[in-house]
Amino acid sequence: MPYLNLSYAAPEALPVAELAATLTGLTVDLLGKKESLTVVRIDRTPSDQWYVGGQALAPGQSGAVLEIRITEGTNTKVQKAAYLRAVFAALAAHFKALHPASYVSIHELPADAWGYGGETQEYRFIRGVSL
Repeated sequence: MPYLNLSYAAPEALPVAELAATLTGLTVDLLGKKESLTVVRIDRTPSDQWYVGGQALAPGQSGAVLEIRITEGTNTKVQKAAYLRAVFAALAAHFKALHPASYVSIHELPADAWGYGGETQEYRFIRGVSL
């Protein structure tokens, strides 16, 4: 049940449905998450309001920050590293002149502090365990 929040600045509007599908696919394929529970939120910021090192993006340049929330302990370091590489490559393919200081961060939340449908992930796990 990952939640992805992408903020970006680009000279032109992007086909966000295609970008959301790409991010969802990578999350399913590389992190093993359920497609039906993957939420992607995309926000565009005007390029003149995106700063790196105190400087606005150069004309024609893009910037992006993707934050993903997943349940703690459900993925290995190798899986997360592969995901970070693949997502950055996908962002670079979608955005013109993507600034290298564009970030992908994975936030791992404790299972007892995160859930959907009014139930925590920990509760879902315990309920699903056969004794």
